[in-house]
Amino acid sequence: ENFKPAQVLDSLKVPDNHLAINRKLHFSIAKDDDNAHFEIDSSTGDLYLSKELDYETDSHFLLQVIIKDYNNPPQNSTVFLSIDVEDKNDHSPHFQDDFVVIGIEEDVPVGTLVYTFNAKDGDGSFLNSKIEYSLEVSNMSENPFLIHPLYGTLTTASPLDREITRSVILTVFGEDQAINLTERRLDSLAVKIVILDTNDNSPSFMSSPLSYVLEDVEVGFLVHHIIAKDPDEGRNGQVTYHILSGNENKAFVLDKITGVLTTAQLLDREVQECYSLTVMALDDGSPALSATQVLTILVLDVNDETPVFLKQLYETAVHENRDPGEFVLKVEAMDRDAGLNSLLQYEILPGAGYEKFKMNSDSGELVTAASLDRETQKVFSIKGSSVKCSPSRSSTAQLYLTVLDENDHSPLFAKTQYQISVTEDLEEGSAILDLSASDEDDGLNGEVTYSLIDDTYGAFAVDSVTGSIVTTKALDRETKSQYTFRAVASDCSTHFPRSTTVMTVLIQDVNDNVPKFEQSYYKASIWEGCSPKTDIIQVFATDLDSGLNGETEYSILSGNENATFLIDSARGILATNTGLDYENTSTYRFLVLLASDRGTPSSNSTATVLITVLDVNDNPPVFSSPEYHVHVKESIPIGSHITEVSAKDCDAGTNAELAYAIISGNDRGHFCLDGRTGSVNLTKTLDYEDTMKFTLIIQAT
Repeated sequence: ENFKPAQVLDSLKVPDNHLAINRKLHFSIAKDDDNAHFEIDSSTGDLYLSKELDYETDSHFLLQVIIKDYNNPPQNSTVFLSIDVEDKNDHSPHFQDDFVVIGIEEDVPVGTLVYTFNAKDGDGSFLNSKIEYSLEVSNMSENPFLIHPLYGTLTTASPLDREITRSVILTVFGEDQAINLTERRLDSLAVKIVILDTNDNSPSFMSSPLSYVLEDVEVGFLVHHIIAKDPDEGRNGQVTYHILSGNENKAFVLDKITGVLTTAQLLDREVQECYSLTVMALDDGSPALSATQVLTILVLDVNDETPVFLKQLYETAVHENRDPGEFVLKVEAMDRDAGLNSLLQYEILPGAGYEKFKMNSDSGELVTAASLDRETQKVFSIKGSSVKCSPSRSSTAQLYLTVLDENDHSPLFAKTQYQISVTEDLEEGSAILDLSASDEDDGLNGEVTYSLIDDTYGAFAVDSVTGSIVTTKALDRETKSQYTFRAVASDCSTHFPRSTTVMTVLIQDVNDNVPKFEQSYYKASIWEGCSPKTDIIQVFATDLDSGLNGETEYSILSGNENATFLIDSARGILATNTGLDYENTSTYRFLVLLASDRGTPSSNSTATVLITVLDVNDNPPVFSSPEYHVHVKESIPIGSHITEVSAKDCDAGTNAELAYAIISGNDRGHFCLDGRTGSVNLTKTLDYEDTMKFTLIIQAT
């Protein structure tokens, strides 16, 4: 393209076989073609450059050359001439802009296309117009970008971070690739790459996660200023504050713009001494990013609480007879305040028996100050106090202390001896006396057991627990009227002596015995004819009872209908009340005597007396008939029974034994009389003609 005008570029030649020699030819360039750059010699066909060429304007020309042959016959021909313009590196690469500002988001991945540089080079040939790109970084030690040398594409070579590098200044070079290095041309372009923010950073808390506030602050008091930073910019870095949790009771309010946390209600450390608020810092990006912080708010104590004992009533037991200093119990009070505000002092308030104890003012331990005696005082009811000094606040608790017993006392009977009277008719198992022995000790030590140590002849026993003396069999005063034995009261100790008392039991009589005759059947006899009031027999009845119950009176119960007899009521002498006649009544078989005592009710028994009236020979024999008439035949043989006489004598015994005798009329001895039976028998033959009749006088003596 740097070929100078007026120089012959080329010359058109007509082949010999085409045109005759010496033919007259005329060369011209067709007018229609863009032939401003070329001229042709019409006669010689030499082609001239009429003006300079510019490869970058026209790199190729196609000329239509008309050749006219003026010979005869004239002929015309057309030749197309193709002209290629060779490039000369006469243009430098050229960027469209001198300065480019490019924005790219910081979160693009490595290899992201940032920008494509397109430098132009007016040269036409390949190497002269082929541009190779390069770049330089002016404000960074490491270049986060890479440019493709051929395509001019600028890409990320490493991750970008706007928060570290907000922008990068680059110089981009475009250089052609002329073969001759010295002819190479270049151009440069200043590039500012602005790293555009993306919401890739969460807010970060700068403020402390711990805050303190006094419990007595007013509502609206500034508790904490929450600060969070977000390195992003714009809305991505605008932070608002929110409470996510821990503020369920609405104790605090948080200004979401300023992050100022204030109290929304009165605080009470004793109700809640620590608040754990989960606070969120939220940016305004899309999507929004957040961060959370657990803000611990410690409520500082103010001395506004009164001590409170863990128990309002402390109950325990302490042994008696122990040396002073014996641990009793430990009281403990709580003050809901903290630190020095909760330090307490313990003391015993004055009261009955409080001087026997002392309390450690720091620990609250109560110990004895003297030896205790349960039998003197078995319960102490004292008050303990917990006090704090500034300001003074206190509370009290009741201490109920029971003194535990030791077996240091023996049982003692109320009396050293007992005398009681009981009736003998008590049923078996009846209680006659409740012994009472007291033991000043307590519990098992004071539990008294009773026993008997002398022989009670099986009549009595004692309930070992109640001390009740009961009968173990039926009593009988008539067998034993008095019992003397000892009762013993013991406790569980084996070291102390037992207590004894003497029991005298007098058995009182009851009318449980009937007067008893010495015999149930008496026999007595008396001569008839005795004068009245004659003693017949003395009976005896014994009554084992005593007193009136044993005093016997005698009477006739039955068999004395005619009042024939009488009896001395005191002495039991049975006597006649009238004269007795044997011949009238010889025996009194059913005379029943009654022996009665004077008890109430009266008891009695009976005996039967058989009284035989002894005969006195005061009655002559009397024949059953004054005359006996007997008829016999004279022919009866000797020895025949003639008759029998019978006499009776009202007397008895030998007085009534009769003997019969013929005192007259049997002179010739015809008859014989059995003197015992009174039987008359024939002893001689009878002869009617001799004696027709016999008159015998028979005597009974």
